[in-house]
Amino acid sequence: MTRIQHPLELLAPAKNADFGIEAIKHGADAVYIGGPAFGARYGAGNTLADIERLCAFAHRYHAKVFVALNTILRDDELEEARQLAWQIYQAGADALIIQDMGLLELDLPPIQLHASTQTDNRNPAKVRFLQDAGFSQVVLARELSLKEVAEIAAQSTVTLEYFVHGALCVAYSGQCFISHAHTGRSANRGECSQACRLPYTLIDDKGKTITENQHLLSMKDNNQSANILALAQAGVSSFKIEGRLKDLSYVKNITAHYRSLLDAVIAQHPEFRRASSGRSAYTFTPQPEKTYNRGYTDYFANDRQDDIGAFDSPSFVGEPIGEVVAIGPGHFTVKAEIDFNNGDGVCFYDAHGEVVGVRINRVEGNKLFPVDVPAELTEGATLFRNRDQHFERALEKESAERHVSVQPVFAETADGFALTLSDEDGISVTVDLPHAKEAAKNAERAVAGLSEQLAKFGNTMFVAAAPELRLSQAWFLPTGAINALRREATEQLEAARLAAHPRPPRATPAAEPVPYPQDELTYLGNVFNAKARQFYEKHGVKLIADAYEANQEKGMVSLMITRHCLRYSFNLCPKEVKHLKPDPMTLVNGNEKLILKFDCKACEMHVIGKMKKGVKLNLGTIRPA
Repeated sequence: MTRIQHPLELLAPAKNADFGIEAIKHGADAVYIGGPAFGARYGAGNTLADIERLCAFAHRYHAKVFVALNTILRDDELEEARQLAWQIYQAGADALIIQDMGLLELDLPPIQLHASTQTDNRNPAKVRFLQDAGFSQVVLARELSLKEVAEIAAQSTVTLEYFVHGALCVAYSGQCFISHAHTGRSANRGECSQACRLPYTLIDDKGKTITENQHLLSMKDNNQSANILALAQAGVSSFKIEGRLKDLSYVKNITAHYRSLLDAVIAQHPEFRRASSGRSAYTFTPQPEKTYNRGYTDYFANDRQDDIGAFDSPSFVGEPIGEVVAIGPGHFTVKAEIDFNNGDGVCFYDAHGEVVGVRINRVEGNKLFPVDVPAELTEGATLFRNRDQHFERALEKESAERHVSVQPVFAETADGFALTLSDEDGISVTVDLPHAKEAAKNAERAVAGLSEQLAKFGNTMFVAAAPELRLSQAWFLPTGAINALRREATEQLEAARLAAHPRPPRATPAAEPVPYPQDELTYLGNVFNAKARQFYEKHGVKLIADAYEANQEKGMVSLMITRHCLRYSFNLCPKEVKHLKPDPMTLVNGNEKLILKFDCKACEMHVIGKMKKGVKLNLGTIRPA
């Protein structure tokens, strides 16, 4: 009986086509990238030509390219979005990531649809609905625990995608409107102003200050390294790295890190397999702690826990490296057990709790000579390194190669010889070499030379096993003829792999429209156009409010819904301390005040506010910078 193996997909971000190509080289099974418009990340758009170039590279490894088309759309943008969907499909993309359900009412190409995390996918009923509506893959809410993921997997067959690394939005994705309320820049249209990274003062219902000038809505970065096997066993098939705006060293380092973790799981658990072809080799050792992060947390994967917030700083402080033991003219000395490099970046917290960064010009052992010694630096200060120049320089170079294994077979034919190349996916090509058969004068040397030439795949995407020779005797063959034969076979195999790329088909929706899990939608439903309204009406929703971006919500509403709870963070949780009540609290930033209300039954915090006067939606279409 053949065991069914479940593919585990490593999904990496691509700011542009070149980043996507590097992600594939470093082991990604799929990449996600923004197209020319509507991609939910301002400044991360790409041309159709670049998407086509990325697809051509990825498909050689049977890796996939997903294109984000995941903003909510105005009525006048729907036709442009429909045309763009067809152009993306024709460029070779394997899936569209979407948020706006109005797109499902349009004539879309036969391309897979993935439900963006912006569609707020956090319970079995919602995920099953999306499956029945024709989605092939669903990006789960970042806040879900392993138990909740398993419950969703038990009630659906759609592919489940889970964020395993990168920045964390404090709010449920798609349920955050604070940016639009304060600036007119909508997160649902790719222009989040990141109010969650600002410093706030927290005040209780009696006017008492709980804490001052901390980044109370800023989360540490996601890191699920310790949970990869548990996630796979819970039902996750796609392991997603956040970061379409991150730099190239982040993409290389983090992709390589999770590739090694997934490969270890697959090697030890035969029920899983890789989702694409080839193996990557690196010139560096992946180290996530050296790449931009705000400190790491596995968030709610193992249920609620302390210390998930990056309250002290929303920036990359780096790894602690030692203590400042002396300060001299133009330099300072650090007690540390690491090697420093010219060009390192280090930092420390000053007396006010602010992060002060220092660039090191020159190093003499543990004596560091910066551009300037900050006046705030004191002896005894803990020093952090947020740029390891040696590590970054290694990633600036070519740092990975990815090869698909092939088995060359060289055999005699009636009128000469033939070379067959068979790759690890069972794809093979045969190229004939008509040639007279002339016995070799030195049989041993001829066989050794033939094997050596047949194994030379140089800068191609292939790496060869020992060639198999099916010969009645050793024949003389010119080296040039063998090399030309191998090159032709290599080109044909690459073309055959492209032709055989398993481009996934569009899922068929249920024969009859299935009921949406709710029969009413507030502004939280993000319905911004008539086609989206039509979609929900078809699925049984009776009352449908306009999206928040339509500026119809005039009063105080939830601008942010989050599982992060400041009562819990400051040991004021009524579930933990019985005499306490979930009274409202206030967040203050300058003249800005936000009310915090606590839904203890759902274990959620609501950040309440209203639209600032004069704020209007930025109506520009989101396009590449």
